[in-house]
Amino acid sequence: MSGGPVLAAGCVLWRRTPAGGPEVCLVHRPRYDDWSFPKGKLKRGETSLEAARREVLEETGHHCVPGPALPTARYLANGRPKEVGYWAAEAVSGGTFVPNDEVDRLAWLDPATARERLSRPGDRVQLDAFLNGPADA
Repeated sequence: MSGGPVLAAGCVLWRRTPAGGPEVCLVHRPRYDDWSFPKGKLKRGETSLEAARREVLEETGHHCVPGPALPTARYLANGRPKEVGYWAAEAVSGGTFVPNDEVDRLAWLDPATARERLSRPGDRVQLDAFLNGPADA
């Protein structure tokens, strides 16, 4: 095992409302009793983007089309550095959410409500980046 950071990936999953604005998907993890974006650790040989798409499907039941990369989250988790790569991703199928031990609830929320519900204040960085659109390279 290397001493490098734990690598994970996820998405700010969104869909357009009938009124034209975005709704953002948050998932509730009972193990941590928190609300976050769908995300998870990379599997061996998997790219960050592949992991992000897989985690969205596993945790929400939705397929998605990834868009722009969002800021990478860097923090300590259980005393180890963790890096989570994020993308904005549009939900493209009327997937079926199935509660399980890892994720027991899913909520589609307007951005302001999602911002308040996020358990980790640092996750607001990705939400704000999504709402503000891609930064100039």
